[in-house]
Amino acid sequence: MASRVAGDQGTGSGERQDHAPLPVPRSASTRILGIDPGSQRTGVGIIDVDAVGKLTHVFHGALAVAGEDTFPLRLKRIFDELATIIELHRPVECGIERVFMARNPDSALKLGQARGAAICAAAARGLDVHEYAPTEIKQAVVGSGRGDKTQVQHMVGVLLGLKGPLQPDAADALAIAVTHAHTRASLARVGIPRTAWRRR
Repeated sequence: MASRVAGDQGTGSGERQDHAPLPVPRSASTRILGIDPGSQRTGVGIIDVDAVGKLTHVFHGALAVAGEDTFPLRLKRIFDELATIIELHRPVECGIERVFMARNPDSALKLGQARGAAICAAAARGLDVHEYAPTEIKQAVVGSGRGDKTQVQHMVGVLLGLKGPLQPDAADALAIAVTHAHTRASLARVGIPRTAWRRR
């Protein structure tokens, strides 16, 4: 089945049917996957961060799964599509947004299940998975835990040197990756080993 990931890689953009893999980052860099989970669209963003904290955009897109016949098939698509992206781009760490209160219990349950499928896809391929609350992400990217989506999209573009508007799901995923890059750098500066700052 053809991929339904709409994504941008490097400076390219548009609907992509097959993703050409990018080179694995140099040993001085770390490749980070950010995931904004959703039961209809799951945002995906990948960045590289080097030893001095410079951020480089690698890929972003959204997994559109709403068209599947059943909800279990949506979860399978999330798992399979993320697995493909991970295999192609080979990130080594992952940040994902924590579940927030949804409009109703059914929406919260579906969001949690979509998030679980995404976490399993990353963990099954050996990635360290770290969770971030929405306020943490906004604080890291915008400077305020009350920033809105427009501000997040704008600042992600500025931080990663991207031109043009970003699709909200993909922008949120890149923001999560940026948050993880900032968090790991801050904790490294105070001498906390990686095994200690891994989020449970």
